[in-house]
Amino acid sequence: MTVNILAVGDVCGKPGLDFLRKHLSTVKKDKNISFTVVNGENANVVGITPAQAEEIFAAGADVVTLGNHTWTRWELKEYLDDNNNKILRPANFALCCPGYGHGVYETSFGDVAVISLMGRFTLDANTDNPYYVADEILSSLKNTKLILMDYHAEATSEKAAMGYYMDGRVSAVWGTHTHVQTSDAGVLPKGTGYITDLGMTGAAVSVLGINPQQSIDKFLGAPPRRYESASGPGKMECAVFTLDTETGRCLNVEALRIL
Repeated sequence: MTVNILAVGDVCGKPGLDFLRKHLSTVKKDKNISFTVVNGENANVVGITPAQAEEIFAAGADVVTLGNHTWTRWELKEYLDDNNNKILRPANFALCCPGYGHGVYETSFGDVAVISLMGRFTLDANTDNPYYVADEILSSLKNTKLILMDYHAEATSEKAAMGYYMDGRVSAVWGTHTHVQTSDAGVLPKGTGYITDLGMTGAAVSVLGINPQQSIDKFLGAPPRRYESASGPGKMECAVFTLDTETGRCLNVEALRIL
């Protein structure tokens, strides 16, 4: 049988949370979605609180993934340990860090594994090599056919390389972090669904979800200050991966932008 998996790009601030709450259920119904993964690491603009994670779950996410801003809100520490692996920080953080980097979830169509990893180019997060960490995780998932990966990274080359490294070994790899949806959604030669970046969920008129004037001021050399969400109409950028549950291969990828 085939199933549709939805991956939603970085939720950014209150506009992103509001848009997700209003529109995610409709998208899931329209696209016959069986499992949903949402990147939530910018729900607080920078970082995410436990309450905001609960909002994302209430909106319809099965799993929430994070990224380089995981530790911005330290009150998340106990939540990461206590939430049954449903919220994942990058697996290549040090072993002493709280939380989990991957999880396996029971569904009506079999187990689904989700892996969260972070790239190293420019992010300077003192992480382990994500390629070796991916190998270690996959060695523990030999009996799981449906494996999804959120690769939170800056460089498009870093994301594309991971996609090809995982090709034929996982069902889907999608990139997050850069908040701009790319036009390369498709199936790689050995059957892995791929898109370099899902995009973002937040204010449509913004610079990556942030008030445009604040970003302009930054590039003009103004003193740094805390990021502020843009306001106005929202959008949700995401992708639907159609997977074969028997083989774990991806059959189709469709990138979506909901306005």
